[in-house]
Amino acid sequence: MKQAGSHLLQSLPYLAALAVLLAAAPFAEMALVNAVAQSLLFGAVVLLPAVLTGRMSYVDIGWPWGLAVLGVIVFSLGEATARSAIIASLYLLAGGRMGLMALIGWRYGHFKRELPRYEYQRRRWQRRGWRERPALLFEAATQGLANMSVLALPALLQAANPAAALSPIEIAGYALWVFGFVFETTADWQKQRFLRQTPHAQRRLAHCEAGLWRYSRHPNYLGEWMVWLGLTVSSLPSLIALSAEAPWIQFVLLAAGLAYLPYLMFQVLVHYSGAVPAEFYSRQKRPGYADYQRRVPRFFPWSKADAGPQSS
Repeated sequence: MKQAGSHLLQSLPYLAALAVLLAAAPFAEMALVNAVAQSLLFGAVVLLPAVLTGRMSYVDIGWPWGLAVLGVIVFSLGEATARSAIIASLYLLAGGRMGLMALIGWRYGHFKRELPRYEYQRRRWQRRGWRERPALLFEAATQGLANMSVLALPALLQAANPAAALSPIEIAGYALWVFGFVFETTADWQKQRFLRQTPHAQRRLAHCEAGLWRYSRHPNYLGEWMVWLGLTVSSLPSLIALSAEAPWIQFVLLAAGLAYLPYLMFQVLVHYSGAVPAEFYSRQKRPGYADYQRRVPRFFPWSKADAGPQSS
């Protein structure tokens, strides 16, 4: 009972955001099409494999391709404006890049065992006394629910805005998105180059301090967070435009959902499936990682370095 209550509480922000999107006339059709598409995608690509294999890692395939699907929906059903074309392209580019990386990992057999970040979730479930199978299916399904709701907010808000001209705030948000995307891609490339240059026998023991990794222990996650912050900022003019015709309660709930988005992504990228799980295993198997933690900040380069959690 306690586990079911916790799952329900965790899903409430997504359910509330989805309800508002489905009730808002400007983008109700897109929200409904997206909800159906995400359900079909996650059912086939994430939940069915999770049931058959007992592994949650297939989320890494489902959620980025879900973003790409959302981009296609905006291209097809959004207003015929430069804004719709831009936001659809951003979702397609970000989702497609991560989705292709996931498919490459699947092709090379990385999904034959649970990825460490999802193995780490089992430690959390055990500590809380949760049953593993319901927790696994709930958390996998929640990723799809996020794609239907909170993560879809910037795309649907901007796709429903009929204004032709782009505002300076939107341009600033798009610029931040581009910066974050380049930052994240550069960090991934620097790490891959480091691994290629490290003898194969030493790779499991080595940690990357090249390029951006000298200033943040997770610059790839930092870049991904800036991408979502850019989407949030660029959505503000569309939210304000909607306020002229939407009921005030609808406007307040949409604003709350948009404000929740960067917070949500920070929690996911740092605590849930990002930095904390990665460092738990890196500290165990990489001899120099504890010293790296003491010298380099975990996320924001200007923050104070910390040793990070040493247990699950």
